[in-house]
Amino acid sequence: MDFEYSARTKELQKKLLAFMDEHIYPNEAKYYAHVRSDKRWEPVPIIEELKPKAKAAGLWNLFLPKSPRAPGGGLSNLDYAPLCEIMGRASWAPEVFNCSAPDTGNMETLERYGTEEQKKQWLDPLLEGRIRSAFLMTEPAVASSDATNIQMSIRKDGNDYVINGRKWWSSGAGDPRCAIYIVMGKTNPDHASRHSQQSMVLVPAGTPGVKILRYLPVFGYDDAPHGHMEIDFKDVRVPASNILLGEGRGFEIAQGRLGPGRIHHCMRSIGQAERALEKMCKRATQRVAFGRSVAEQGVTRERIAEARIMIDSARFMVLHAAWRMDTVGNKVARKEIAMIKVLAPNMALQVIDWAMQVHGAAGVSDDFGLANAYAHQRTLRFADGPDEVHRNAIAKQEIADQTTIAEALAQKKGG
Repeated sequence: MDFEYSARTKELQKKLLAFMDEHIYPNEAKYYAHVRSDKRWEPVPIIEELKPKAKAAGLWNLFLPKSPRAPGGGLSNLDYAPLCEIMGRASWAPEVFNCSAPDTGNMETLERYGTEEQKKQWLDPLLEGRIRSAFLMTEPAVASSDATNIQMSIRKDGNDYVINGRKWWSSGAGDPRCAIYIVMGKTNPDHASRHSQQSMVLVPAGTPGVKILRYLPVFGYDDAPHGHMEIDFKDVRVPASNILLGEGRGFEIAQGRLGPGRIHHCMRSIGQAERALEKMCKRATQRVAFGRSVAEQGVTRERIAEARIMIDSARFMVLHAAWRMDTVGNKVARKEIAMIKVLAPNMALQVIDWAMQVHGAAGVSDDFGLANAYAHQRTLRFADGPDEVHRNAIAKQEIADQTTIAEALAQKKGG
């Protein structure tokens, strides 16, 4: 593959870097002051102030493949990767550009699988940044890493579906602007195929019977106003027209959603690791211990060098996975996607950990943002699917590939 970025990507990189320097980094204190205040469950004013500026700069909906609904998008996965990395340097920045999870994955889902009516009602306001959304899949009572375990009941009743069950870790559902949930449950639990029992339906927030029970903190962070909510559904009734794609297609939609939307996390993880390395180098040169700067200590230099190697290695693997997705499709590139889902957050965790160590006790405080970054990266090892699931898939694919190679060689030898 050619690692050279396209002319359009380079131009967008310049604009994005300039925007981050002018508007994002100088306003970080303002952002955190709001989300730590008693108004933290309200929309963040600085984000709302910056959205029109991002739109005016042409830095809006960059994640979405070419679509008549989002003329500013149309980038390939490979084109988007370096831009997503830049946005990922500040955890709250992606929302400024309307490129934050779970909205990106939900918009892609609606664009790909929604009806024209569903797109008008929900996709268009999401693309405009007027509303937020949540994706409800994980359940507290089952191991949700296996999507076939999902137990939420979605039962047909005349012209409606009636939904019963409980979801948790519903990221984004805490935001007062969250207007729509994409909900996965079972419409046909007795179907012979375990992968044809699930469906996805659109449930407007505030529908009678929907009750937000609590927010779930992550290592003590409530992530307001985004939030990760536990939500109960009791006899929730929605029109049958709210189903996505059709009954029994939920697993298919889930698999389709897992590609681009979740490779974005890997791209942002690289941005987080890069920023942690910058902080580590800065702190190491400013602090003196035992008669010399921390940067002159052998172990610090070793960790800085290792961090650079790890970040660049991960970046090239992410770019390769993005290129494979663009050229051969998500299904064929599933091994490469699984590999970076394991690699990127683990790499970022190690780099952030080393940065925390250089900062000493300050590293575990909120003064430098490292503790928050560490908590976020640790959760990605679940949010993107457990490492164990990805490693299992990688191993199965590798065994199959090696078996195919061995058979081909044996056949050639025998011929």
